[in-house]
Amino acid sequence: MKFITGIAISALLCADAALAGVAANRGLARRLARRAGRRSAPFKNNTLHASVQSNWGGAILQGSGYSAASATVNVPTGGGGSSAAGTAWVGIDGDTCDSAILQTGIDWYGDGTYDAWYEWYPEFSADFSGIDISAGDQIAMSVVATSLTGGSATLENLTSGQKVTQNFSKVTAGSLCETSAEFIIEDFEECNENGSDCQFVPFASFSPAVKFSSASATQNGRTVSLSGAVLTEVEINNKDVTKCSVSGSTLTCSYV
Repeated sequence: MKFITGIAISALLCADAALAGVAANRGLARRLARRAGRRSAPFKNNTLHASVQSNWGGAILQGSGYSAASATVNVPTGGGGSSAAGTAWVGIDGDTCDSAILQTGIDWYGDGTYDAWYEWYPEFSADFSGIDISAGDQIAMSVVATSLTGGSATLENLTSGQKVTQNFSKVTAGSLCETSAEFIIEDFEECNENGSDCQFVPFASFSPAVKFSSASATQNGRTVSLSGAVLTEVEINNKDVTKCSVSGSTLTCSYV
C-alpha cells in the first residue's frame, strides 16, 4: 500500500454547534455490540493499534483551498456478522487538518443494515433522518464549506428520490483548514460517551466493489478531478483488505 503523512490522533465526529454534546448512539439500540459514540476518525497510518495499520482506503487530494467534495456511491452488501461494519464517505480536511473535518456518508453492517450520517469534527457524528438506504442504491454525497466554520452535508438517494441536508453555521467546535479532500472507505471507531476507550470495529467485507463515480472537489473556486490524488488502503493485521484505483472521475475500491 502507499503511505500518506496523516493525522495520528483520535477524534470524535460531529453534529453542528446546535447539536454539540449530543451523543450519536448510532445503532446502539439494535446493535448491542456497538458502543455509545461512533466516529469516522482522521487518517491513521502506522498507528499504535496492533491490528489496524491504516483505517482508510481510497483517494486523498492534498493542497490548499479545498471547499467541497462530491461523488455518487453504490451501496454494497456487508458481511461478517452484526458487529462488523464499514463506511464510505466524502469529506474535507480528514487528512492534514487537526482541528475540524466536514464529512458525510453511509455505513454498512454485516447484518444487512445501513446508516446515513454527517459530522463536523470534533463532535460526535449523527444520523440523518428521512432517508433510507438499501443494497444497490445509488447515493450522491456532497460536502460544501461556505467558511471555515460553516457549510453543509448532503446525501441524496438517487434510487428512491430521498434527499437530506445538514447545515452548519458558526461552528465553535473546530475550524476547517481546507487543505485536503477525501473519498474514502473506512474502518471506523467506536468510543465511550466521553470519547475515550476507542476501538476499531471489526471491518465488514463488502460486495460488489464500491465505486465513487463523478468524483470531484472544489479547490480555490475551480472543480478538480481525482488526477494526482494519493491512494491508500485499509490495512488490518499487516494485510491490505481493500484495493483502490482511479480511472478518470471514478474511484473503485474492492474488498480483498
